[in-house]
Amino acid sequence: MKTLEKITLIIYSNIMLILSVILCLLVFGWLDMDLVGNMMYNIIAGDTSSKIVLGVSVVFILLSIKCIFFDATSREQIKERQGVLLENESGKLMISKETIENLVNSVALNFQSAEDVTTRVELDRENNVKVYVNLIINSNAIIKDLSANLQTKIKEKIKTATDLEVKEVNITVKKVAPKEKG
Repeated sequence: MKTLEKITLIIYSNIMLILSVILCLLVFGWLDMDLVGNMMYNIIAGDTSSKIVLGVSVVFILLSIKCIFFDATSREQIKERQGVLLENESGKLMISKETIENLVNSVALNFQSAEDVTTRVELDRENNVKVYVNLIINSNAIIKDLSANLQTKIKEKIKTATDLEVKEVNITVKKVAPKEKG
């Protein structure tokens, strides 16, 4: 969030807090309605003070409209969510997270022990990849060997296919599928 937006949010929140407290005091009868009414009349009826109140009100209306209708997400943040943008002298290449997830799924499903796989990929600002794999394996699997081999193969496949560095491959074995009777 930009500094101006933070300051505006703090001021706006404080004004809303003050107005809420005043309204609560009025409702409970701890503040005289005539006193508040006279103060508001004096603020609005004064030539200079009414112009200040009008200016502040217009600014807050515009800021509220901006916050409601315009997303503060930058184009760079949107690109980070979508995938990795690689550039060279010939042009640009966007590799989506979905593409990396599909690569991981294809590697995992090539293992006979893997019954089902779901994958989630995270990218940091330096285009380093963290992979989270959830597996359902068959009952014959040796989990330690499977996970070590899978981590190695996933890192190799992503490096070969995309030239991205994989920082972590985190594997969770969700379930061991029962043996099929037959």
